[in-house]
Amino acid sequence: MTIAKHIHRTGLLASVRAALRANPIVALLGPRQCGKTTLVHTLVGSSRAEYFDLEDPVSASRLAEPMTALTPLRGLVVVDEIQRQPALFPVLRVLADRPQTLARFLVLGSASPELMRHSSETLAGRVGFVEMGGFDLREAGIAALRKLWLRGGFPRSFLARNDSESMSWREDFIRTFLERDVAQLGVQIPSTALRRLWMMLAHYHGQVWNASEVGRSLGEAHTTVKRHLDILTGAFMVRQLQPWFANIGKRQVRSPKVFIRDSGIVHTLLGLANFVALEGHPKLGSSWEGFVLEQAILAAGERNAYFWATQAGAEIDLLLTIGGRRYGVEVKYADAPTVTKSMRVAIHDLALHKVYVVNPGTKRYPLDRGIEVLPLSELLTEIEALRRSKGAHR
Repeated sequence: MTIAKHIHRTGLLASVRAALRANPIVALLGPRQCGKTTLVHTLVGSSRAEYFDLEDPVSASRLAEPMTALTPLRGLVVVDEIQRQPALFPVLRVLADRPQTLARFLVLGSASPELMRHSSETLAGRVGFVEMGGFDLREAGIAALRKLWLRGGFPRSFLARNDSESMSWREDFIRTFLERDVAQLGVQIPSTALRRLWMMLAHYHGQVWNASEVGRSLGEAHTTVKRHLDILTGAFMVRQLQPWFANIGKRQVRSPKVFIRDSGIVHTLLGLANFVALEGHPKLGSSWEGFVLEQAILAAGERNAYFWATQAGAEIDLLLTIGGRRYGVEVKYADAPTVTKSMRVAIHDLALHKVYVVNPGTKRYPLDRGIEVLPLSELLTEIEALRRSKGAHR
C-alpha cells in the first residue's frame, strides 16, 4: 500500500512534550497501528535518544537485565511495545525515584488490563498518561471530513490511495487484532467470540448498552459479554459513553451508550466500502452521530463528556462540562434540523448554557433561544475557544 502524505500531529506532540516536562515517566497509549511510533520519531527528530523496541529481538535482549541497561542512560529513553515486558515497571519506578536522574522515560503501548494495572499501581505519582488514536478532523483538515468519516483515522486506512485499498487494510487490521493482538495483550478469549460481539456492536452502534439483550443474541451470559466489551474498550476499540445523573426527580438512564471509536472500523464491519453505500445504509445517522461525538470528545476531553437520557424519552446526545458550565450537543444528519422537545427539556432540567446542533451542512445559525445549528468544524473551534477562555487544559 502506498502512503500518500504525512499528517502533522502538532497537538499530540505538544501534549507529549508537556507531559515529559512534568513527569519522569510518560506513557503514550493507543490502539495498534495508530501512529505512536511515527509520532515518537517526529518528537525525537535529529536529537539523540535511546530507543528500545520490544518487538525487536535485539532490543529485547538488551533489556534482559533492565537495571543494568537503563541506569547509565541520560536524556530521553523510549521503550516501545511496553506491554510485552510489564516487569519493566518496577525498574522504571526505581530509576524515576533517583534524587538527580537525568533521564526521562517515554513508554509506548497498547492498552490492556495488565498494562494499566502495572502502570497505575507501580508508577503512581510518577507517570503521566497521553492517549492517542488515529487522525482527527483537526489534523486531517475540514476538506477531508467525508474521507475521514468513511475511512476512519488509522493512518494507513485514511492515507490509502483509494477506498478499496482502505477497506482491505481495515479488514486485515480487524483480523490481525482479533487473532493476534488480543492474545498479546494478555487476554485469552477465542477470536470468534470477540468478532461476533464486534459485529453486533456495529449494529448497536450509538445505542444504550443492554448486556442481557446482547448476551441472549450471542448465546452468552451477560457477565461474559460485559467482560468482552470491557476488553475492547481497554484496547481503545470501543467507547462506553457514561450517563450523567441529575437530581431532577425523574427516572434516568443509567447504562452507558456504546460506540465503536473508529468510524472506518464501523463501516468495515457493516460492509460499507464507499460513501454511496454509507449514504444508503440504515445506520447512516448512527454512524454520523458516533463520528461527531468522537471528534467532540477528543476536543473536550473524556472526563468532561457524558450523555443524558430519561426513561420518558428526553435525551441529549452529548453533555459537556467546560469551565463550570454545561453544554449540550445534539447530532442530526439533516439539512434543516428543528427544535425538539428533548432539547427544551434538557435545557431546563440540566441548566444548559447552550445546545449545539451539529449537522453535515456548512452554515451556522440560531435555531431558538439557547440553541444553535453549526457544522462539526465550528463545534470543535467553539470547544477549543471555551476551554481556553475558562482556563481548561486538555
